[in-house]
Amino acid sequence: MTRCLCPGSYDPVTNGHLDIIVRAAALYDEVVVGVLHNPSKRGRFPVEQRLEFIREAVPEGLSVRVEAFGGQLLVDIAQELGATAIVKGLRGGTDFAYELPMALMNRHLTGVETVFLPGDPALEHVSSSLVSEVSQYGGDVSGLVPDHVRDALVARRG
Repeated sequence: MTRCLCPGSYDPVTNGHLDIIVRAAALYDEVVVGVLHNPSKRGRFPVEQRLEFIREAVPEGLSVRVEAFGGQLLVDIAQELGATAIVKGLRGGTDFAYELPMALMNRHLTGVETVFLPGDPALEHVSSSLVSEVSQYGGDVSGLVPDHVRDALVARRG
């Protein structure tokens, strides 16, 4: 069985994230969506809520597991899970420049490979932080995040 790890903060999960998760599920027997968090930092949404957002958004029938991790190296998590690869989505060249050194370090440390999947060009401008900021100031983020996430973002602005 092949397993991959799709890591991120997912704060909140976007349709761009889901695009990568669904496509990774077509390539691997199991996808573990690893919600990485720093216990000393407060995110926009609590970790448990982020996990639920993802679980609700992933289409039924896919072999996707969602778990939270914190306080350890990504490669150690991958090894514990028995993941053969770390899958990352790329929106463009800036993402590649940021992700490449980490991928090389991860391979250096444990031999785990990173697989880069190009994101959907229609979602190239979408990031969790930008979606949160747009929503905070009253912008409509429909189509950028699952509807239940959009509703939670709207509820947060009161």
